[in-house]
Amino acid sequence: MKTMIKAALLAATPFALAAGVVPIAMAQAAGGVGVADVQAAVQKTTAFTTAMTQMKTTYAAPIAAFDARSKALQAALQPQITAFQAAQKAPGANQATLQTQYTAIQQKQQAAQAELQRLSAPIARAQAYVEEQIGAKLDVAIKNAMTAKGVSLVVAPQAAISYAPSVDLTDAIAAELNKAVPTASITPPAGWTPGGQGGAAAAPSASPQGR
Repeated sequence: MKTMIKAALLAATPFALAAGVVPIAMAQAAGGVGVADVQAAVQKTTAFTTAMTQMKTTYAAPIAAFDARSKALQAALQPQITAFQAAQKAPGANQATLQTQYTAIQQKQQAAQAELQRLSAPIARAQAYVEEQIGAKLDVAIKNAMTAKGVSLVVAPQAAISYAPSVDLTDAIAAELNKAVPTASITPPAGWTPGGQGGAAAAPSASPQGR
């Protein structure tokens, strides 16, 4: 299931809501600098973890189809890859022939990826919808965590050379999100697309608190 979710996430629109607050978020409280992994905070929430568990059942058929087709495509392509690798190592290998083999493999890989993306689309869409519902409260959650921790600047972990665990606000942000978004639906409304207007209208139903 973890492999399937990762593959589905690659097929979905990038986590756009996090981009609005990474790498830096500001608040009025005076204090020092904090560090936060925003996407990790979202994925640590009860709403997210519960939704992923629900998806194992609700999307069991698409997940099984994806896994089966992924294995079949890999099995079909492997002989060509093995033959190409052997040809590369052979004495006096013909570069033109190798290039032809490589191009054929690359084309099949691209076709396989496109097919798997189509198969994973329902799962990717559902996961993106879950993330958008939680992400709708992300800005407020960050500011609340900053106030509670007494910091005035938050940066992404990759922006910091080194930092103490005590300045990591990731768990504090997740806790704020748990209060704001206790549950999230895994069923996107008709016509909803990641980052589109449909998600913004539907998000409040997942949380009793308004923005």
